[in-house]
Amino acid sequence: METTIQVKDIMTKDVITLKETDSLELAEKLFAKHQIRHLPVVKNGELIGMVSKTDLMRISFLDSLSDTESTIDEAIYQMFSVEQLMIKNIQTVSLFASLKEVTELFILKEFHALPVVVDKKLVGILTTTDLLKYFITQCEC
Repeated sequence: METTIQVKDIMTKDVITLKETDSLELAEKLFAKHQIRHLPVVKNGELIGMVSKTDLMRISFLDSLSDTESTIDEAIYQMFSVEQLMIKNIQTVSLFASLKEVTELFILKEFHALPVVVDKKLVGILTTTDLLKYFITQCEC
């Protein structure tokens, strides 16, 4: 496996994001439409937080199918905002971090996504899925 690969080489560059003023209903729709599990929250291009699909599921009945539970979700989404739900102290990584460094972070901190920032500006996101896709391309099995 090549050892010079850095975060910038395998990260997702076209990141779907939220603003702190967006609704949780929009977050739910973005998770479903793009089949993603993490939405960085940005203000003027700067990373200010992160909302995960798991965060949203904790306050809702996201996986349910009944109309009644869908109505409950709508009411719950009205009670909370992206700003209230988002995690604010986010671990980030550099474009030039090695895959070993980020893999260790994923393992030690039990993260599943790491925003990539340059001068506080969000430039990408690295997820465990990105990392696994890269490792599959390198596998000689």
